[in-house]
Amino acid sequence: MITQEQLKETFERKLALRRYLDIDSKKIQVEEEELRTHVPDFWEHPKEAQAQMKKIKDIQAWIDGYEEIDKTVNELQLAWDFLKEGLVEESEIDALYADAITKIENLELRNMLRREEDKLGVVLKINSGAGGTESQDWASMLMRMYLRWCESHGYKTSIANLLEGDEAGIKSCTINVEGDFAYGYLKSENGVHRLVRVSPYNAQGKRMTSFASVFVTPLVDDTIEVKVDLALLSWDTFRSGGAGGQNVNKVESGVRLRYQFTDPYTGEQEEILIENTETRDQPKNKENAMRQLRSILYDKELQHRLQEQAKIEAGKMKIEWGSQIRSYVFDDRRVKDHRTNYQTSDVGGVMDGDLDAFIKAYLMEFAGTEE
Repeated sequence: MITQEQLKETFERKLALRRYLDIDSKKIQVEEEELRTHVPDFWEHPKEAQAQMKKIKDIQAWIDGYEEIDKTVNELQLAWDFLKEGLVEESEIDALYADAITKIENLELRNMLRREEDKLGVVLKINSGAGGTESQDWASMLMRMYLRWCESHGYKTSIANLLEGDEAGIKSCTINVEGDFAYGYLKSENGVHRLVRVSPYNAQGKRMTSFASVFVTPLVDDTIEVKVDLALLSWDTFRSGGAGGQNVNKVESGVRLRYQFTDPYTGEQEEILIENTETRDQPKNKENAMRQLRSILYDKELQHRLQEQAKIEAGKMKIEWGSQIRSYVFDDRRVKDHRTNYQTSDVGGVMDGDLDAFIKAYLMEFAGTEE
């Protein structure tokens, strides 16, 4: 049973959120932005019109989120008053309190995602490490984990490219994740993931360690301007499909994009290689590959900004991109994040996509260092 102090604290957190989010100003802003949609020629420019409608939707989402909290906290207060008269059970109070706290924490967490790129979707790439079948199986387990997380949060996913393992699992995959704030949440997953388990692929039943790398970059949309020099770009096409039979595509619908990139800050040169076999439509695959290229170029600029920020605020962050971030020890029933020290014994839940506690711990510790 909750206490009077917990009830008071919940009410204060609700009021603090109203101030932080400046809900009153947002309501005025929505009205002003909606007035812009009433002009006669509004839909004659579809791209600008859609951007305006999205802007309104984004602002309204903050208002709706707060009003849902306001409603729940008011119900909690009312139920507390009824408790004295014996009209509600203590279990009902506890359930309402848990619901209110969850909604408050979710909105508080979202409020921490303030960077321009946080609101974008994600290109999530998984590469298996050295270790053959065991590492390839681990990579496929991570792919399933992220797809389950996305599904539970209502994000749209598509497999842009998938390279299957020789015996089991995958060598690599690229997943596009579309939805509000997908990058803001999933940026916490960027790095090396370590698995320790008794391998089903080892005849001696030995405990083995496997690694897989996860690369997370923002999935750019039409509102993000990214310069691509077409003179530095070339294309190859190939037949996509599985090992044989009906899976073989008789048309060269798969595309391979090569981009000769020169870092404007260091002068270093590299070839960016992107393969896309998402559809059986070659022009659509080319369009998807170009979007991934723009996402990679946008991410490179972001990394430069982060490096410059790190020079100014040296020591604030414990990690760098690409370092080992999390260990999954199946036999000991433990998953631990090495950056935040958050850990859980619910290995099965994590592998089924329950990553919210890890994401929250990361954002609570590091989101403030990104400002």
